[in-house]
Amino acid sequence: MRGRIIRIGNSRGIRIPKILLEQTMLGEEIELKVEDNQIVISSATSPRQGWGEAFKAMAEQKDDQLPEQEMTGQTPWDQSEWQW
Repeated sequence: MRGRIIRIGNSRGIRIPKILLEQTMLGEEIELKVEDNQIVISSATSPRQGWGEAFKAMAEQKDDQLPEQEMTGQTPWDQSEWQW
């Protein structure tokens, strides 16, 4: 897909088509860097941003444990009906 560099005051800019924004999931804030004479645009936020705080809140609420049967891999049927 081709585009044009446009004048924005003393700077220059580009318009990024909606389809490309949807495919790349870029948000409002981006990072720009130059690699091998190319401008690379990437998201300024991490996909897992905020996970640390969310896990801490879960631990404080004791909501970070698996149910017993998931931890042991056994269901009540396994314990009472299954014969090894």
